[in-house]
Amino acid sequence: QVQLVESGGGMVQAGSSLRLSCVASGRTFSGVATAWFRQAPGKEREFVAAITRRGIADYSSSVMGRFTISRDSTKMYLRMSSLKPEDTAVYYCALGSRESLTSPDGADSWGQGTQVTVSS
Repeated sequence: QVQLVESGGGMVQAGSSLRLSCVASGRTFSGVATAWFRQAPGKEREFVAAITRRGIADYSSSVMGRFTISRDSTKMYLRMSSLKPEDTAVYYCALGSRESLTSPDGADSWGQGTQVTVSS
């Protein structure tokens, strides 16, 4: 059974950068889509960025140009730059068996999340 563990969150000021990591155990990322989602207090979990089964990156419009997703066989990263207070949320990594993963409903496995807090 796959396990996903996120790390790298923290409290930073607006304009700063952070890199989140997601480490998989129990399987590799070969042949699956992987993604980052986030959930702010009182809001639904939302798509941030994904890598499709074919290795193509996809981003939400709110993070396009500021965040970069990457991965190797068992690690996935989210490089976040020019952070804004509205980026404050718990960030989750996920994987799914469909071609892409842009909806929480498509995830087969989730990590426990890592908190990112951006102050103004």
